[in-house]
Amino acid sequence: QVQLVESGGGLVQAGGSLRLSCAASGRTFTGYTMAWFRQTPGKEREFVAGINWSGGCTYYADSVKGRFTISRDKAKNTMYLQMSSLTPEDTAAYYCAAHPTFTIVTMPRAYDYWGQGTQVTVSS
Repeated sequence: QVQLVESGGGLVQAGGSLRLSCAASGRTFTGYTMAWFRQTPGKEREFVAGINWSGGCTYYADSVKGRFTISRDKAKNTMYLQMSSLTPEDTAAYYCAAHPTFTIVTMPRAYDYWGQGTQVTVSS
């Protein structure tokens, strides 16, 4: 059974930092692209950042570029999202996802596996 489990969310003040983790189990994700999405109530899930299997290619939404860094540790089957200079607009539930190709895509429907989400709340 494939599982993606996010952790690291919480409450932080504006300007602060958080690191999210996504631990994968049940299979190896060789060749899979992985990504972070976020969602607020009443809005569609939006792409935040993606990383290819090797980790050599990353892609970010314009809203987080320069503030967030995505990475993955293949040996640990874990992906990370380092978030800094957080603003209240970053408040959302953050989800990790896995997509069975080498290409980073931004559409949620392309992703086969999803975690349960972790809440990030940024206070002003």
